[in-house]
Amino acid sequence: MSLTDAAFEAEPVHAEVVHGKGPWRLAWERMRRDKAAVASMVVIVLVALLALFAPLFALITGHDPLTQYPSTALTPEGLPVGPGAEFWLGADSLGRDLFVRLAYGARISLLVGLSATVLATVFGVVVGLLAGFYGGWVDGVLARVLDVVLSFPYLLVAIVLVAAVGASVPLTIFVIAFFSFAAMARVVRGQTIGFREREFTEAVRSLGASPLRIMVIDVLPNLVAPVTVLASLLIPTSIVFEATLSFLGLGVDPRTPSWGAILADSTDFYRVAPGLLIFPAVLLLLTTLAFNLLGDGIRDALDPRR
Repeated sequence: MSLTDAAFEAEPVHAEVVHGKGPWRLAWERMRRDKAAVASMVVIVLVALLALFAPLFALITGHDPLTQYPSTALTPEGLPVGPGAEFWLGADSLGRDLFVRLAYGARISLLVGLSATVLATVFGVVVGLLAGFYGGWVDGVLARVLDVVLSFPYLLVAIVLVAAVGASVPLTIFVIAFFSFAAMARVVRGQTIGFREREFTEAVRSLGASPLRIMVIDVLPNLVAPVTVLASLLIPTSIVFEATLSFLGLGVDPRTPSWGAILADSTDFYRVAPGLLIFPAVLLLLTTLAFNLLGDGIRDALDPRR
């Protein structure tokens, strides 16, 4: 044995272990490098904490969101007071604490935005999967249903429903989800049409797998990325939708704290009490902008070409 061979035997070579990274871990690492996405997550967390601790803020200030305090929250002329030690952001036109109402309004906005998005996503994925996978007359019927839904004037429908049933949070969630699921269904339908003729679906079909099994096990996991991106962008749309309906008096009960209702209250008092307009508008802008930036960040993070 030569000296060179002996040296190689005496010093074994240790192979470097390479750990693979899954697509979701890679996406998370890309998200962490996206400063805009990180900043948007911080804003969303702060708004969520504002909504979560709304009862605590009401306890600290001693002001209920529905209680009027005319002796301390209104001037002798009957105008709302500005920000101060007792009313941190001032009061509204009826003498209610504006900060407490904004905190409870965050609850309504997040509840409606998230609930409507979940409902729209579930129904949109189901309809889109059925239409895209089966094709033929099933696709034709469901596609026409989506066209009819998208052709409805949503404000007219909201007015009719409110007149018939009365304004409420569940009704607002239903109206928003009804007009949002069609967009989700169209995206899912287009993606499903592309997947149903791919080699992996043909292979599973040749093995005798049922259509339900193919849709749920083979096609649906490939739709997670586009559905997640679209759902994250539907949340701010739903929040603005709710604020618009509440501003017009067609959303939640007018007595319920809502950013849209607070904005509607500011139309007659924004000159003497600009906080009634500025504070809810800034909260609405920051929240919707944060969700939009987060949606853009999720889209970029899930893009395998990045």
